[in-house]
Amino acid sequence: MNFDLTDDQEMMRDMFARFLDENSSMARVRAAAPSGFDAALWTGLAELGALSIRVPEEAGGLGLGLFDAALLMEEAGRTLASGPMAEALVAARLLAQLGGEQGEAPLARAMSGEAVLTLALHDAAVEPVQWIAGGLVAESVIARMGDDIILVSVPQGTRVAEENLASTPMAEIDLSAHPRVTLASGADALATFAAGVEEWKLLIAAGLAGIGRQALKLAAAYACERKQFDQYIGQFQAISHPLADLLCAIDGGKFLVWKAIRDIADGAKEAGAAISLATWWNADAAGRTVAQALHTFGGYGLTTEYDIFLFNLRAKAWPLVLGDPQRLIEEAGRRLYAGEVAALPDVGDVPIDFDLGEDAHAIAQEINAFFEANVTPEMRDTFHYSWEGYNPELNRKLAAQNLLYLGLPKDVGGRGLSAYEKTAAMDAFEAQGYNNPAANVTQMVSLIIHRFGSEELKEAILPQIMRGEVICSLGYSEPGSGSDVFAAQCRATPDGDGWRIDGTKMFTSGANLSTYVLMLCRTNTEVAKHKGLTMFIVPLKAEGVTIQPVYTFQDERTNITFYDGVHIPDSWRLGEVDGGVRTMSASLELEHGGGFAKYQRAMLHAAETLAREIRYQGKPLIEDNGAQVRLARTMAHLWMSELITSRAQWTIAEKKPNHAYGPMAKMFSSEKFLSDARDLLDLTAPLSLSKRKGAAAEMNQYYRHAQGSTIYGGTSEVHRSMIAERGLGLPRTRS
Repeated sequence: MNFDLTDDQEMMRDMFARFLDENSSMARVRAAAPSGFDAALWTGLAELGALSIRVPEEAGGLGLGLFDAALLMEEAGRTLASGPMAEALVAARLLAQLGGEQGEAPLARAMSGEAVLTLALHDAAVEPVQWIAGGLVAESVIARMGDDIILVSVPQGTRVAEENLASTPMAEIDLSAHPRVTLASGADALATFAAGVEEWKLLIAAGLAGIGRQALKLAAAYACERKQFDQYIGQFQAISHPLADLLCAIDGGKFLVWKAIRDIADGAKEAGAAISLATWWNADAAGRTVAQALHTFGGYGLTTEYDIFLFNLRAKAWPLVLGDPQRLIEEAGRRLYAGEVAALPDVGDVPIDFDLGEDAHAIAQEINAFFEANVTPEMRDTFHYSWEGYNPELNRKLAAQNLLYLGLPKDVGGRGLSAYEKTAAMDAFEAQGYNNPAANVTQMVSLIIHRFGSEELKEAILPQIMRGEVICSLGYSEPGSGSDVFAAQCRATPDGDGWRIDGTKMFTSGANLSTYVLMLCRTNTEVAKHKGLTMFIVPLKAEGVTIQPVYTFQDERTNITFYDGVHIPDSWRLGEVDGGVRTMSASLELEHGGGFAKYQRAMLHAAETLAREIRYQGKPLIEDNGAQVRLARTMAHLWMSELITSRAQWTIAEKKPNHAYGPMAKMFSSEKFLSDARDLLDLTAPLSLSKRKGAAAEMNQYYRHAQGSTIYGGTSEVHRSMIAERGLGLPRTRS
């Protein structure tokens, strides 16, 4: 897996960023109005090779890949570059591919910045009069006209300036009314041109991601300096939380562009749909982002004194030249579910890679082989996504094959897999229908025992854990504290040669199945709340422990546990007295940046299955355009959840700077899991109401399961605050 650019790409991006910072400053953008074109900027970009970045070397260009051009477009979006960048890049490449000798002179003028060459997005035989991006300043337009690809020369006197939303150099041009030459004809030429339009979609999407990211940066900076009611407005969650949501949306949109390019390079069957979804999502996400960013400025955002309005208008102007972005998700639905085929561009080299690697594939194969050899149909019938799926026999068998504690370091007795291998292993277990929260918690407890436990404790418990004979649960949450574990009030007081524990723990999932519980207890009330906590291991069969079931409508049992004068020896304390936070931090060694994508994928598969079974107006529901759109939207959410999660995993594995990427993965995926569960339950109703074995029961279950995903493991509100603070630099919203 790799989310890093090559050294050459870093240098190229930095070069364009520096140039655009200086030559496409907001002062220059404002000065370019009302035409929306900066001729000096255009010439400077040409001198740097920007306009020839996708032109093959044999035609005098740089011959770089589509990913390189996407990086350029992201910088162009960030700085609101004044000119039809995406159109010019695609048009120059098409002219080089199809123009032959008659295209050499106009191509040379376009690459040098002497003239502007742009692109018509629709068939001129059907729509001769079109809105053309850059049409006001373009010397020529490359277009399709029926079975021909043509180059239309547009005399300067015929280009009419017209006021428009964002003061871009667009113009309405009658392509049939001006001199034109035919560059190429036939199926191959049409496919090349169609591939160019697909490339334009991805370049526009990348530019929109750049616009959105910069709008968020401006909003966050303003929220850190503007005070209201004697507080920085960035401390108000009503300000910070929407921005945190949109940071996930913008980053996810950028990664959708990357995925589409990677899919094209890999020949993935979903590549065409990925293009459509990336463009649709980025158009929508950028529009929502600039609106919220402007809202952050309050009334000042409406004035022309602040630059945020420029981003608001440009985010809408760039994609709408094609038409209604909703048509793109309809297109994606057809490409996913109706067999529509897209012409795909040659993308060149792509450094980004989402594959987990050979070692990861090997552990997945090992797990699959284990299940084939050891798991009976009766065992499978007991599988469940929660602790209720715990199977003692299977637990011991997994331990015997060293497949139980895959992320646990080898010095503790685990498999010591890499982050990528752990991810592949979790996916393999999920593909088998087996989820094992008991093992995940127990390996965390064993790590803490190994790092902080006494020799007596290690000898008493660790061998049982390693053999898969016992499991452990967590005693963190309490009835009055929820996600705020540092507010724990369950007391541990010195008692002879040990400790007496009194109090209550809530949501002690698995306590009815576990032998031990890892407890965070209050040992000091005279210091800051996070400094007065100590960690202990408590046997759940000890005298004074009561376990009371708490049933959820998700078909999942959790527990409330009561501790009334429970005595444990001091040797069962973990770490220093009042040092519980440091002890608990050892669990971070097992962090993997997980999310809910695996459930989203399974839910989407169930919905697709039902949509093929259900009849709607005399035909399968999946043939309905509206159903295809809703399934495609879920697919987009799924892909972004996977990509945002992959970034978190890569960051951890490669020890890269981490700006709340784990919270972003959890929050985004759980929120989309929940919203899509509602929508797909509706889509497949009334069959989805049934618990009939198969896809209907699964859809029913996923809807109920999704309700808790935004709560446990830290609520979405907690994660939004972390994202706002660490991802956007906003002030802390919690005391």
